[in-house]
Amino acid sequence: MRYYFLLGFLLFLVGCKKTSETAVEQHAYTNELIHETSPYLLQHAHNPVQWRPWNETTLQKAQEENKLMIISIGYAACHWCHVMERETFEDSTAAAVMNEHFISVKVDREERPDVDQIYINAVQLMKGTAGWPLNVIALPNGKPVWGGTYFQKEEWISSIEEIQRLYEEDPQKMQEYADRLAEGIKSIDLIERNTDEVDFSQYNTESLLTKWTERFDHTYGGYTRAPKFMMPNHWEFLLRQAVRENDSALLNHVTFTLDKMAYGGIYDHIGGGFSRYSTDLRWHVPHFEKMLYDNAQLVTLYSEAYQATQKPLYKEIVSETLEFIAREMTHENGAFYSSLDADSETEAGALEEGAFYIYSEEELKKLLGADYDTFAKYYNVNENGYWAEEEAYVLLRLQSDAEMATALNLTPSELQQKKASWKKTLFEYRNKRTQPRLDDKTLTSWNGLMISGYVAAYKAFQEPSYLEAAKKNALFIEKQQLQNNGALYHTFKDGSSSINGYLEDYAAVVQAYIDLYEVTQESKWLSLSKQMTEYAFTHFHDDASGMFYFTSDEDKALVSRSFEYRDNVIPSSNSIMAHNLFLLSHYFDMPKYGATAKQMLQNVQQELEKYPDSFSNWIDLLANYQSPFYELVVVGPEAPEKIKEMSSHYLPHVLLAGSTKKDDAYLLEGRYVEGETYIYVCVNNTCKLPMKETTKALTSIK
Repeated sequence: MRYYFLLGFLLFLVGCKKTSETAVEQHAYTNELIHETSPYLLQHAHNPVQWRPWNETTLQKAQEENKLMIISIGYAACHWCHVMERETFEDSTAAAVMNEHFISVKVDREERPDVDQIYINAVQLMKGTAGWPLNVIALPNGKPVWGGTYFQKEEWISSIEEIQRLYEEDPQKMQEYADRLAEGIKSIDLIERNTDEVDFSQYNTESLLTKWTERFDHTYGGYTRAPKFMMPNHWEFLLRQAVRENDSALLNHVTFTLDKMAYGGIYDHIGGGFSRYSTDLRWHVPHFEKMLYDNAQLVTLYSEAYQATQKPLYKEIVSETLEFIAREMTHENGAFYSSLDADSETEAGALEEGAFYIYSEEELKKLLGADYDTFAKYYNVNENGYWAEEEAYVLLRLQSDAEMATALNLTPSELQQKKASWKKTLFEYRNKRTQPRLDDKTLTSWNGLMISGYVAAYKAFQEPSYLEAAKKNALFIEKQQLQNNGALYHTFKDGSSSINGYLEDYAAVVQAYIDLYEVTQESKWLSLSKQMTEYAFTHFHDDASGMFYFTSDEDKALVSRSFEYRDNVIPSSNSIMAHNLFLLSHYFDMPKYGATAKQMLQNVQQELEKYPDSFSNWIDLLANYQSPFYELVVVGPEAPEKIKEMSSHYLPHVLLAGSTKKDDAYLLEGRYVEGETYIYVCVNNTCKLPMKETTKALTSIK
């Protein structure tokens, strides 16, 4: 692998990859990570490298001994992190060099996204690209000077030895470089207050969408690039845009993309749930780790798409994905786990990516017997489904069930019976294999996303167990992660909550609690949302820019204190918070919240115009200003039933509120009439005459 050094020397060019946990029967080595709870850190607790966790003691030790730090960042489900661990960090020669000259620090990026962001920005500046595993060398004060991603052993050893030599010979030059790089890091996520007045109601988004849609892949769905990430928030906004504008071409591409993702090998056709991304254009061979945040957002997306289209496929996907979440990703206390590993053990004892999910032709013939040919046609056990790298098959669909039933000369009912039988047979078979490792820590932010996913599914399908799961997790967060002053913890593991919450935690949980209020009308969820929002204003808000920092002012400052505002596979914490403020301004009649949301949108406007697909959630917020945004309020004894009925419809431009009794909350005050149930439809502080029929109310807002 080519590499090149910084500081005027060659710096490494690298890829993106992960760590392995080869269980050693008798541990010859044990380092300080043994005291951690993160599964990722514990995977490295018996490496010969003298790893230390990221904490004040470690940082102080580096400064006291004046040693460079090796900061290695990854996460439990990352395949190439495992590979680098096996090849390098379990090697005694590499470990000897690291232990002699460096303070070596392991970081779980999911536990410490603030640390990860600093160093991934550094590598991005140095190399133009970055990923995981992320490996950085920093001065004793934490300022980075060199970095890359995956390294083979020989290249790693020679590189760190060269950096150590440079540090010994000319530390001042290295310090000067580190200072310049630190300034560059600070500039990446800085954002200034935009004082220009923008009338978003008249804002022309046509050019944004033109730029966006030019990259559509009309053959396989999504975008014309590989690897292919699913980017749920992109399709959520584009679905909303297509329905609002009655744009059939756009709607067709959204549903085409959702169909292709659901048909692809990126979806687990036997056990439900999605992998993180596809390595190819066809959505065929995934990177096999299953992340909670992907599945949470995809449940929301497919639920909303079902509301808009009534496609049975989307109901099937949501149902199977939530069965997977309940079965494999949920603690008995209602908390959701973080991820399942990409790698699992083969019969030969080797760790291989995807081994749990793939099949040979011989296996399938033996398992399915006389039904094999039909199965093979349905799931493409042929050149389409073949994965040459592993000489096995990743199950793949190419057609709808209606088309396949015709092609196989089966009735729709017969095909569904066969599918259920196939899935049962293969599910039982593969569960005899070694299961992928589970990262069983709980992340508050990702749990918030999963609550929202369950609520979206409940709205679409009215399945009571979905609401029960959402409420159980919301109560877990309230009891375990939320403190009396409105502060949140970021993680939970082994009965203990830890790490101060980041903005992503507040944004996701506030959003989840607002969603939960809409379907329960339990005012406590709104009250808690407001309490957490006020805490965020006190400890995260920057008055100068109008944005929210990613870290609290109660946390120790790192190289820089940044704003996370560009949307990615998860919408940015600032964009989610802006949505929350927009809604809460309506619920509580809080002009400050509404003005802040609008200012935040104004701040990203110029960059949004250049890179619209990096601001999908912001553009979704902008849509709230471009057409009427409705308050749909139901008061009276039949309020729950009427809200349940209306929430089953696709209503992205509506907030719901309600009560069965007299209530002095802002949207409910003065609207209770004894023995009657009325629906109030309001927009911009103007309300239509009260209505009793849900169909009439729905017609008035469409």
